[in-house]
Amino acid sequence: MSSPTHGGRLGRAAEPHTMPFTPRTPRVVAARRLHRRRDRDATGRFLAEGPQAVREALARPGTVAELFGTPAALDRHADLAARAAAADVPVSDVTDEALAALAETVAPQGLVAVCRHLDVPLSEALAAGPRLVAVLAEIRDPGNAGTVLRTADAAGAGAVVFAGDAVDPYNGKCVRASAGSLFHVDVVRAGDPLAVVAALRAAGLAVLATTGYGDRDLDDLADAGALATPTAWLFGSEAHGLPDGLTAVADARVRVPLHGRAESLNLAAAAAVCLYASARALRRRP
Repeated sequence: MSSPTHGGRLGRAAEPHTMPFTPRTPRVVAARRLHRRRDRDATGRFLAEGPQAVREALARPGTVAELFGTPAALDRHADLAARAAAADVPVSDVTDEALAALAETVAPQGLVAVCRHLDVPLSEALAAGPRLVAVLAEIRDPGNAGTVLRTADAAGAGAVVFAGDAVDPYNGKCVRASAGSLFHVDVVRAGDPLAVVAALRAAGLAVLATTGYGDRDLDDLADAGALATPTAWLFGSEAHGLPDGLTAVADARVRVPLHGRAESLNLAAAAAVCLYASARALRRRP
């Protein structure tokens, strides 16, 4: 049996023989507490589950604090274990039961990383000059939030802002739904959505609010060339939409046209349509 730091696998100096960590091992117990938001906030750490998330986290230097894996998974993904060890990240063998305690999925893939929080202040994100920003205003559903984050990354957004009483971006379901995109873009947590809008506008971005009752049609805006400018999109919860006060201060209230008989689009689909409309316009701009 190899040691928790994988001295044998990685060619490092041999360490005392140790059994794999169990659900009762203190480090596993401490990591498991990160399923709770209060513990994530208190420690500034969260869990990323599965080889894809671990790979993307390791690609961002200084993000991973510890890597847990079953012996079989660490052998199967020896490249990730080696990358972690090369970055002086502890790599710890765990039993299947310990891995199941750390994971939140029904069929975990054998790897869980403890990661450091990534969020940056809004001022820092805007100083980088993003041309496309997604603002998740009081969105509570972690699956929707993670999917929008993933879509924003794919569309080339430079930042995603979780504003107001929004879901924790480090919620396990949100992290999984982001499919690694959490580690690619600037993530911002901001308390006051109205202050976020003011900062976005001051940074030179047009602020567009998505609503099914918008007075501007997305296709018309695109045809008129109105999207070929740095833009921040405001997205609200699927159940309640954007707060009235927030739509009122936007530069435009935009609806996605429905050409068939569907009553509406869900949040993630509407966000994808809007973000890609902006991405296309920005790419075509001379």
